[in-house]
Amino acid sequence: MANKKLDLPPGVLQPRDAVINMAPYSPPTAGRAGKLRLDFNENTVGASPKVIEYLREHLTEAGLSVYPEYGEIKQELAAFFGVETDDFILTNGTDEAIQVLINTYVDDGDEVLLLQPSYAMYRFYAQVAGASVREIRYRAEKLAFPLEELLLAIRPNTRAILIANPNNPTGTGTSRAGIQRILDKASNAAVLVDEAYYEFSGVTALPLLNDYPNLFVSRTFSKVFGMAAMRLGCLFSQSGNIEFLHKAQSPYSVNSVAVLAAHAAIQDRAFVEKYVTEVLAARELLYVGLEKLGIKYYESKANFVLFEAGSRAIPLRDELRRRGVLIRDRSYEIAGCVRVTVGTRDQVRQFLGELEQIW
Repeated sequence: MANKKLDLPPGVLQPRDAVINMAPYSPPTAGRAGKLRLDFNENTVGASPKVIEYLREHLTEAGLSVYPEYGEIKQELAAFFGVETDDFILTNGTDEAIQVLINTYVDDGDEVLLLQPSYAMYRFYAQVAGASVREIRYRAEKLAFPLEELLLAIRPNTRAILIANPNNPTGTGTSRAGIQRILDKASNAAVLVDEAYYEFSGVTALPLLNDYPNLFVSRTFSKVFGMAAMRLGCLFSQSGNIEFLHKAQSPYSVNSVAVLAAHAAIQDRAFVEKYVTEVLAARELLYVGLEKLGIKYYESKANFVLFEAGSRAIPLRDELRRRGVLIRDRSYEIAGCVRVTVGTRDQVRQFLGELEQIW
């Protein structure tokens, strides 16, 4: 049923009902320079130096004047990920991967299943499409992945299921066997497994691509590769699905600078391995520090940790920001909780030092 028309000022057009019903998404992205950025789960040391070196050598005035070409980088990425070139599309970050999947498979009124809390863009793009969204909450005690609850919620008319594994902001996830159970139950639905934090968890559904035509897997260069500013990702599925995804995607949504950077990023495996090793060690250091302060936290499979600050969540975030340390409030979806990105051990020590002074 259509909504009542809004009483809008002159010169403002009436939007679609789906847009009227949406809550705006406004991430706090200003004023972050010069601070310890532990709020957006980015790589906290930056991209590989080889990426910057490669851009300096290969970025030219002429190259910026032509539309991007993807043939060479697709071959290199296919080898890197162990798939065929026809098994994925390049995307403008994970956000476009979600958008293209929704645009390809979800009509107005179709049912989309999400977990809650999770990445806000799943709901965002589902709502823009006019989908009927149902959410299954993570289990309260340890914020564990609600596998059985999700399986029970899947219906024959479920059109899409969007899952982050491991999940943001809980840090928890499910096994490959768990993903297989979802794929088996949801044979009529497009199942997206967002693996933005795969390098920290080691769990991937990519080896299942050939066995499940309803499986879609996304990866991003925004996290471990330190290329969030580039907006580059990949969306994988069987080649027959990829043909339809191409039809629903803008032909040049990934820019040439991101393509150049990717050439160098995937060559520097040592940089990624070293950073992941450092983050995993720092995560253990963070656990110990929180335990010493008597702070409850949730064990994570990603490069961030969610912890409980109670009624002090927002004041704590604001005081740390005043001290030059940025963390993310998540109390609007998990009462009293804030999320801190895990960077290096030195950065964790800096965070814990500031936290100890104000806790």
